[in-house]
Amino acid sequence: MVKQGIVPALLCFSFLIGCSQHGEEVPVDYFDIVRPEFTGQLAYETTDFVEDYWRVVGNTGFNKTIYLIADSLKASGYVLEEIAKDSDRLTYRIEKREMNYNTWESVSASLQITGDTEPILKSKTNRNMTYLNSPSTPENGIKAEVLWIKSSEGLDSANVKGKILFTEMSARRLYKTAIEKGAIGIISYDNPNYLQPEKNKTSIQFRSLPSQDDGDFWGIALSFEAKEKLTARLEKGTTDVLVNIQTKRYPSEELTIVADIKGSELPNERLVYSAHIQEPGANDNATGVGAQLEMAKIAAKLFSEKKIEFKRTMTFLWGDEIISTRRYIEEDPERAKGIKWGISLDMVGENTAVTGGTFLIEKMPDPSAIWTRGKDKHSEWGGEVLKLEDMKPHYLNDFIISKFKEQGKYANWVVETNPFEGGSDHTPFLQADIPGLLLWHFTDQFYHTDNDRIDKVSQETLKNVGTTALVSGMELVNSGTQFALDQVVNLKQRAINRLENEFELSKKAVENGEDLEDEIVLLKAWEDWYTKAIITVNDALPKSDSAVEKNIREANLSIASKTKELVETLKMPSQN
Repeated sequence: MVKQGIVPALLCFSFLIGCSQHGEEVPVDYFDIVRPEFTGQLAYETTDFVEDYWRVVGNTGFNKTIYLIADSLKASGYVLEEIAKDSDRLTYRIEKREMNYNTWESVSASLQITGDTEPILKSKTNRNMTYLNSPSTPENGIKAEVLWIKSSEGLDSANVKGKILFTEMSARRLYKTAIEKGAIGIISYDNPNYLQPEKNKTSIQFRSLPSQDDGDFWGIALSFEAKEKLTARLEKGTTDVLVNIQTKRYPSEELTIVADIKGSELPNERLVYSAHIQEPGANDNATGVGAQLEMAKIAAKLFSEKKIEFKRTMTFLWGDEIISTRRYIEEDPERAKGIKWGISLDMVGENTAVTGGTFLIEKMPDPSAIWTRGKDKHSEWGGEVLKLEDMKPHYLNDFIISKFKEQGKYANWVVETNPFEGGSDHTPFLQADIPGLLLWHFTDQFYHTDNDRIDKVSQETLKNVGTTALVSGMELVNSGTQFALDQVVNLKQRAINRLENEFELSKKAVENGEDLEDEIVLLKAWEDWYTKAIITVNDALPKSDSAVEKNIREANLSIASKTKELVETLKMPSQN
């Protein structure tokens, strides 16, 4: 996951209501069907394979992952799309695109202070030490003086030609000026506090430079331990280091792999799961790759054994984070019209006892992304405060939360949520007015570091996430009247619970001097969100259904009545 903050100014939208004819719904407990099949073994074994490689689009590890997925899909009964018959409902394809820049991979690296007998860093033990897109140094390395740059202003006045910069801030603030002034490379330390660097002294969070096919400016990121050694030497006076970086930069192609289980009744409507391959870690995101692959295998098995049916199409996509998902949505407008839901699997296999990262469902934008209080809280990433016009009312939030809470109770597994933050494969869905959310873990003390390895992964967590994600998807692609009615009941109850909880918080806020009208606006925002979310259950229906419409009206009247009651009660103290 490369979370890059909120997607600005998400526009309000409505969701299309399906109008194709469904068959009669048959009650199915998908948990009973999926739980015996989903062990997490394939997910774990896939994670173990993938995390061996530092994965960038087009490089060896990325491409080997694509073909590993292809082999597993083929063994599970998926047919290569180009040779598939019209009657084949399990298909996959590998999409190949030219790259207008070279791919990159690290070969080896070391950093040694002149006069020391051993390097303070070696890539064999710190594979994140080399900045992504760094070129190679000369074969025997390069020796140069290190200049400690403590501010961007300090760089402006320093003579850096032929020297190496050391900084304890983001190198992105310095590298352009450094190159212009003739520096040969940069050494940086910039590990955030949530990584607990003084505890995890050898961890290095990976860093990158812009792609530079012909450049020779390189970067090295330090662990806390290596930073302490270097700064101790720099404090004593002039310090030279020997840097040896060997990397590969070469032409390649961008690969994306897409598998489909074609729907029997509404094949043009679909759920899309997405898991990105690039990034170097095990949890991020080899676990998403592995969990999604086991989901695809089990779905195919259950379908082939005629234990389940798929009325709509279920799609599994693996590729480059955000880029592949956005392209899938944008390159085919007709296909995009039929995408009803998007679910992103990112960092889904954590051993939370080791990483500290709680399993989270990152919700579509709801009022908790405007007023974050009570039990709602952002991850360490935080999130931009949204506006009322940014809200995305839809039943997907509460449906997914309910299914995962059900599995959490069954497996004694902790399931939490966070308000919308953005930055992974769910954002392209939302930007395209498609319901989409994220399954992930945070705060992870090994996030983006070279200690994010297989020993931080839990097969049990992979099983819990994969099982519930697949069960949820099966209910969605087979949804109809009963599903819609069930969601009305669920949403009504969750709306009442939310309003009552928010009322208690607002009551305390007013008692503490907060503006009464502001608290009323908040309560009404939740009313508005839920009443609109309930209406979206119609997208599960082939056509208008009077029973569903009746239940929607009654539920929304109950929500409105509850809001009115709470607002009047909230006003009472101000009238005394």
